[in-house]
Amino acid sequence: MASPTPASPDARDWWRRAVVYQVYPRSFADADGDGLGDLRGVTSRVGHLASLGVDAVWLSPFYPSALADGGYDVDDHRAVDPRLGTLEDFDAMVRALHAAGIRVVVDVVPNHTSDRHAWFREALASPPGSRARSRYVFRDGRGPGGDEPPSSWQSIFGGPAWERVTEADGTPGQWFLHIFAPEQPDLDWSEEEVREDMLETLRFWADRGVDGFRVDVAHGLVKDVDGHLDVHVEILETGREGGNHPLWDRDEVQEVYASWRRDVLDAYDPPRSAVAEASVHPGRRARYADPLGLGQAFNFDLFACGWDADEMRTAIDGGLAQMAAGSSATWTLSNHDSVRHTTRFGVPTRGGAGSQEAAKAWVTTDGRDPVDLDLGLRRARAALLLELALPGAVYLYQGEELGLHEVADIPWDALEDPIAVRSGGAEKGRDGCRVALPWTPHGTTLGFGPEGGALPGMRQPDWFGAVSVAAQDGVPGSTLELYRAALRRRRELTTDDDALTWADDAPGVLHLERPGGWRSVTNLSEVDVALPAGELLLASDAAVVAGGALPPGTSAWVRVAGDDGP
Repeated sequence: MASPTPASPDARDWWRRAVVYQVYPRSFADADGDGLGDLRGVTSRVGHLASLGVDAVWLSPFYPSALADGGYDVDDHRAVDPRLGTLEDFDAMVRALHAAGIRVVVDVVPNHTSDRHAWFREALASPPGSRARSRYVFRDGRGPGGDEPPSSWQSIFGGPAWERVTEADGTPGQWFLHIFAPEQPDLDWSEEEVREDMLETLRFWADRGVDGFRVDVAHGLVKDVDGHLDVHVEILETGREGGNHPLWDRDEVQEVYASWRRDVLDAYDPPRSAVAEASVHPGRRARYADPLGLGQAFNFDLFACGWDADEMRTAIDGGLAQMAAGSSATWTLSNHDSVRHTTRFGVPTRGGAGSQEAAKAWVTTDGRDPVDLDLGLRRARAALLLELALPGAVYLYQGEELGLHEVADIPWDALEDPIAVRSGGAEKGRDGCRVALPWTPHGTTLGFGPEGGALPGMRQPDWFGAVSVAAQDGVPGSTLELYRAALRRRRELTTDDDALTWADDAPGVLHLERPGGWRSVTNLSEVDVALPAGELLLASDAAVVAGGALPPGTSAWVRVAGDDGP
């Protein structure tokens, strides 16, 4: 069994101001040399995570899976994929992270299982109307012989959201709902057995020392299927204000999370944390961050911003408003589902740079279109200081501390993301941010796995070696050293006061004041701006000096003369 949660004075509320590092286990580090990252690989790199200064690690799915959707097609929610290790390896990893003062958050995937899950296999072997089928969303088809899907709905990944099964006697049968890939049948959360089973899953991991949970597709569990089968439903319309979408963000889902809080999360000492991945209308995000529910929710507004001061300030103000509900703000710039912001900020668009849509288009052209990667990295470093200066929790994605860019030129026949196939080539998908990390400048896998071991499925590009951990370690001005310095400074400067005050400044500048007598200034304009006079605490570029100019695409933290110091 894993070690207990690390003790600290803020053991109950550690998540409010934490820096959480997302690990995508299959591409983080490979200990056994099979070309696939694993849990022992994570354990072997605890020293890197500790030197970076993160408060917690969030592990993307490590469960048994056919990898139809990067591990989010889960065969067993209470087991480890044998290719990634064992439960004993998981326990050893938790002990190592806790010993380094790093908490552990795991992904839970409650909306669906994989089509290899024991429940779904039982459903396929059982007749329509059986208890086994009631755990999922099975419906009869329309038209003669039920040959047409129950509705016209399309899945997130493209194509129909319904898949027909072959019954045990070999005849064409019912259809099941899959909002994502066909290998991800949706569970029916109106069934008490489904709800109770997920409570057992949460207890299983909490008992092994897990400190918190990231809840995948938290807005999608409860659905009104039968009331809308004859209605066209826009599957990507997740941001309604009224909670009346048949598939997303229904009011009833909060009853589920109130049960999680009451029956599991608060039953532990300290309570287990939870953060919702909920793509909902900003006015409804606070429902997921309610202290009586999950307690925290991702704010994707900053994540969606281009390199634009007005956009970012609006996003920040919206995120801060979430704190009024008793939760904390959350900030992120990249994750496993997006083009890395280091690249995104260098992709030109009509209105500036940084849009998700423009970046996806750039990836789909294999990165052949013009892009300024140096500018993107410069802006990404500046965005880090802006992000870390904000009150609340920050979620980092593996490899951003190295300034990694998106790998856009992965051959189409090597892609694993179902988006690439199901979109008919309209999108290349998310694999470009999931390429195996580089740890050393040289070697067949750049230190990802042992020398002589198997190569990762998606090859690392040659340029990865020059930005590897070992290549940047101890190098003044490197992106890795900037991250280490910024996290260290943030810890020194952060107080219990989450106040933020905007200072009036030149257009295109985000200048904010924080308790403790320090300020963060980010220049998103195209001209130099003057820095406030005072002590320069940290800058995203070595050319910035105290009392001097702040060039375009840079940030600085300053303690201003006359402000109240700590």
